Amino acid sequence: MKVYTKTGDEGQTSLLGGTRLYKSDLRIEAYGTIDELNSFMGLLRDQEVNKEHKELLISIQNQLFVVGADLATDPAKTQVKKPPVSRQATEELEAAIDQLDQELPPMTHFVLPGGHQSVSFAHIARTICRRAERNVIALWQKDTVSNEVQVYLNRLSDYIFVLSRWMSLRLHVEEVPWRPESN
Repeated sequence: MKVYTKTGDEGQTSLLGGTRLYKSDLRIEAYGTIDELNSFMGLLRDQEVNKEHKELLISIQNQLFVVGADLATDPAKTQVKKPPVSRQATEELEAAIDQLDQELPPMTHFVLPGGHQSVSFAHIARTICRRAERNVIALWQKDTVSNEVQVYLNRLSDYIFVLSRWMSLRLHVEEVPWRPESN
């Protein structure tokens, strides 16, 4: 199979099921952002501090492919076979958040992103996840999108935030609180 097909040279691409859309379409933007997020999740997985989270991070990456396939399918093409975005994947994230949160001091302030390169990678992944969620909601406002996709992305950004705090703790990095300047 060739990597290039030349079918996208005119600015269009095909959804699963054959529907052609311009690459600027909100549906393409939504699953393209999921792809970007998946790449950053791989970067997080590769951080030494996250070696004990490797299996979960791989599971998340696999689930992001499921989310991407869901978004890359024309909702009108009901005959297209694809794995479902499951509530179980969201519950897996919730359990991981609860487990990590038990090790963390309570949140008393907003935290400025950064402190260590690995932690910064997590904050970038979190913001990409939030953008993906916004794209999906914008798409949902005009077309059919699985509600579980929205819920999963919302919970995933929460997980990545808690993971960033856990990484700071493990790396002995001080969380820098946001302190608004008073005039």
